[in-house]
Formats: sequence, C-alpha cells, structure tokens
Amino acid sequence: MTDVRVRIAPSPTGDPHVGTAYIALFNIAFARKHGGRFILRIEDTDQVRSTRESEEAIFEALRWLGLTWDEGPDIGGPYGPYRQSERREIYAEHAKQLVASGEAYPCFCSSETLSAMREEQMRNKLPLGYDGRCRKLTAEEARNRIAAGESHVIRLRVPAEGETIVRDRLRGDVSFQNSQVDDQVLIKADGSPTYHLANVVDDHLMQISHVIRGEEWISSTPKHVQLYRAFGWQAPEFIHLPLLRNPDKSKLSKRKNPVSINYYRRLGVLPEALVNFLGMMGYSMPDEREKFSVDELIAEFEIDRVKLSGPVFGLDKLKWLTGLYLREMSEEALLDRILGELYTRESLARFVKLLQPRIEVLGDFHQQSGFFYGPDGLGYAPEELLPKKRSAAEMLPVFRKLSEQFDALRSFTVESVDEAIKVVMEETGYKARDVFLPLRIAVTGSKASPELHETIVAIGPELCRQRIRLALEKLSSLQS
Repeated sequence: MTDVRVRIAPSPTGDPHVGTAYIALFNIAFARKHGGRFILRIEDTDQVRSTRESEEAIFEALRWLGLTWDEGPDIGGPYGPYRQSERREIYAEHAKQLVASGEAYPCFCSSETLSAMREEQMRNKLPLGYDGRCRKLTAEEARNRIAAGESHVIRLRVPAEGETIVRDRLRGDVSFQNSQVDDQVLIKADGSPTYHLANVVDDHLMQISHVIRGEEWISSTPKHVQLYRAFGWQAPEFIHLPLLRNPDKSKLSKRKNPVSINYYRRLGVLPEALVNFLGMMGYSMPDEREKFSVDELIAEFEIDRVKLSGPVFGLDKLKWLTGLYLREMSEEALLDRILGELYTRESLARFVKLLQPRIEVLGDFHQQSGFFYGPDGLGYAPEELLPKKRSAAEMLPVFRKLSEQFDALRSFTVESVDEAIKVVMEETGYKARDVFLPLRIAVTGSKASPELHETIVAIGPELCRQRIRLALEKLSSLQS
C-alpha cells in the first residue's frame, strides 16, 4: 500500500457535528492501522456562513473526544495552508490551467438566464442542469467578453457522452451517465472556488491517498473523477461510509436528533463512550464486543469490515454505553469527572450570577439550578406552552420560527438572542407576552426563572435548541 494520508474537511458553519467525529474516527483508525497520517482541513469556501468561532469549536470538540490530527490549520504541516480561504490563488491558477487545456471554459449566463433555463427544463420534463450553451464560444469570443468586464464563472467541460465510473472500496464500481453530470462551476463570479474544485485540488496537492467520507458524497464523486481526469491526475481511493440515521431510518438531522457534539457533552456523556458509540455505528469487532477503546478499534480495524447498512444513532443506546463506563469507574474517578465536566467553576459562575438575587439559603441554589443541567424532558405539560386564548395551531408557527432563528445564531449572546426573539415577534405579529412565557417554559420548564435572555445564554445553544425542538413536538401532540 502507498503511504496512507487521509483527511476530514469540515465546514465551520455551525455547531461541531457528531457526523464529523464519526468520519474522523474511521479516518484515524485507518491511518493509524497503516502507519499513515491524519489531516484536518477547513473547507471555508462559504465565506458568508463560515466563522473562526465555529472552527475553534470543531477543534475543541474533537480534542475533547481524543480525536487528534497530525496536520492542520492550528498545528501546521508540510502541505499548508490548511484553510481553503487561504488558498484562493492556488485554485485560480489551477482553473486557468483547465481553461488553457480546453477542459474548462468561461460561462457568461446570468442568474436570470439560468432560472429561465431551469423553468424550461422543468416544463418540458428534461433533466435539470446547465445545458452547456457557453461551451460553444470560441476562445477569442470568451476573451473579448472577459476584457469587456462581463461577469462570468468557470465551468468544467464534462464529456457529453459515455459514463463515469466511481470505484468505491466498499461498494465496487458505481456508474454515472455523463449526460446526467452537468458542467459544474469551478470558479464563481466573485473569483472564489466551489467545493468541487477546492476539494480535488487540495486532496491532490496534500497527497491524500484515500478519501473516506459519508455516502452522501457519492453523487458528487463523478464530478471529482472528471476533475482528476481533466488535470491528468491519479484519483485517490474512495471509501464512502454509511450515513448515520435516526431511529426512523431517516438521515441523522437536528430536526429529529441532537447532532451537536457539545450537546452530548452538556448532557454528561463521557467522551470515550461517545467515541465508542460512533465506532459501533459502522463497525463490529471480530468478537462482537460493544465496549472498546480507540486503541482497541485500531488494533482490530479492517476497512473492508465496515457495515454498509445505515447505522441507527439512538440516544438510549448511547446512554446505556455511557452507563457501563460510569459504573466501572472508581468513586474518586467519577467524582473527578462530575466536577471536571458538569460542575466546573466556569459553568457554576454563570449560574451563580443569575441566581444570587433569588436565593435565601444555599440549598435554594440546588433547587433553582436544575434546569441548567437537567435532561431535555423538563416535565411540563404541553398545555403550559399555550398563552391565554392561544391554541396549539397558533403557537406552532411561533416555535418553528424560534427554532429557525436559534439555529441560525452564529453567536449566542444576550443581544443576539434578543434580536432573534424580536424577529419572531415581527414575523408572527405576536406580542412579547405571547412569546416570552412559552419560550421560558420550553427552555427552563418553569414560569419562574431568572431574566430570560441571560438564562438562555447560560443554558447554552445546544440545550436551548433541542428544548425548543421538543416544545415543537409537544405542541404537535396537542393536535394529534
């Protein structure tokens, strides 16, 4: 086997996702088993949504899980930089090479033209995608239009006929008709690269030997194979892991299951238990044991043993596994974990500030702080979410908007929370009394709690978002 170099490439656009840790774990196991290297690369081509705060959260979450990397933006390495936003000139130069060789071409179609094209395709029940009309421009025509300052993108010239074969280690050959693969955009009108170009260029220049990622990327892989062909490069070996799924077998998503690593950390799940659980999602040990460490997984790991059936990410199983770890600890070790993970001085300080004006004896703190740490099921009845003269049908849109706004928050501050709530009131036309009390009950389980905005910030985004989604479920149950 050639030198093994694998990578994960998360987008820093939100909370650190358990799917990122799942893919990282299998990349690490494969790399360590074969004496290779594991690279962390940040794919921040989405400059609108990408933040350094999210990037740091990814680093912190993976380190908490004990999943460390050999090269990356924070520690460097011989193939940097490891942020796509710092590699724009590299992508531009490679796109120019493709245009010069005829493998790519400038496209001058406006967004209005593309919309009209799509509408016509839908009307005539034709395959959706770019129809290649700018492929016919001569090089001189294209140069003149660019010189005139006309806005354009760069597209890959995908062969119109034949098929593209994706060779997957776990699935064998997967065939795609080229007529179904449109001429993808490589460079956007603002000069920024698309995911497809940046992904392939980075993997080649960083000498990635095996691309181990989720199966949702299989449909994009023929575009990547075509890019490797256009550059004249050898493609890496592709290994697409099965998707994590909700108990109803749908793709794991925050709408049905908490997906933030930090949520499970706040819940009190042990990092070694969560990693163990993720390992169980796509792999079974030869002796079928369910409890194992990362080192034990690496010692036994064979990529061809990965199960293709969609693994179910069930919270009950995760809690059961965590319980095994907790009960095997010494009392001293368990006390250290409780103090180190849940009742840290930093977390207690946030709550003390809020509860100090409301307590008369120290015991009151314990009674009044439970919702800061407690489980999602806060014990309130669904009817408590209904203000006077409001029905479940009327409150459901409010909580849907609250969920959307809280999910979209890039920073969790009193100011950002206040702005999110105001947007909900503006869009629904509801007054503060119709929003504040139901929201307070949803996130604290009580009508009486410290100042709402500060309480929400102290509880944190992971628990608040999940509790709002659970409130939605409770409201829905009133209509069934």
